[in-house]
Amino acid sequence: MVSVVRRMRNLRTLLAIRLGPGAAVFPPEVNRIHMDFAAKPSDGHMGPRKFFKQCLPRLKFHNPAVPMTVNRTTDVTGPATLTIHFADPATAEKTGPAISSTTSSTTSTGPVAASTSPAPTIRTETIQMKHVHESEILSQVMALTKAKIVMPTPEEEQEIKDLQQQRVESEEISKKAKIAKEARKRAEAVISAARESA
Repeated sequence: MVSVVRRMRNLRTLLAIRLGPGAAVFPPEVNRIHMDFAAKPSDGHMGPRKFFKQCLPRLKFHNPAVPMTVNRTTDVTGPATLTIHFADPATAEKTGPAISSTTSSTTSTGPVAASTSPAPTIRTETIQMKHVHESEILSQVMALTKAKIVMPTPEEEQEIKDLQQQRVESEEISKKAKIAKEARKRAEAVISAARESA
C-alpha cells in the first residue's frame, strides 16, 4: 500500500501542474509556441528562464496539441524572444493541431490519434522577453492569444485547503521536534559536564 505522505506528494505535484500561473487553454488558432533565450540567467534572461520552468509546463499540460519548442543558447548578450504562431481561425477549427506526443502505435497499446498536418501559420506575434519578469511575459502571452484561465474545481479547492492545513501542521510538528531535540542536547551537555567535574 502506498503511504499517505507519498500520495499527498503526488497530489501536490499534480495540483501544481494543473493550477497556477500558466494554467490556461489556448484558442484553436494558436498553432505553435517557440522560445529563444540563453540557458544562463544573467543579462536579462532570468525572466524567460523562470517562465520556461514555471509557466510553460502548465501551458503544455493544458494544450498538449500545441507544439512548444525551446532554443536555449549560450549567448547571454543575444535576444530573448517568444514567438506565437497563429493559423487562420476557420482552418484551425477544421484541421486542429496534431497531438505533440511520442505516443505511436508501436509504443502504446491503446488507440493512437491519426496524425494530421497542422494548419498553416498566417501570422506571428513576438514578445521581447529580455529583462522582463516572468509574470509580465505570461500576461503578454495571455493578452495576445486570448487564452482562457483554468479555474480550480470545488474538489481541487478543497484539496488545496487540505494541503495547506497539512503544511501548517507539519511545520508545527517540526518546530516541536526541534525544541525537544535542543532540550535533549542541553540535558546531555549538562550530564556530560557533571560527569567530567565528578
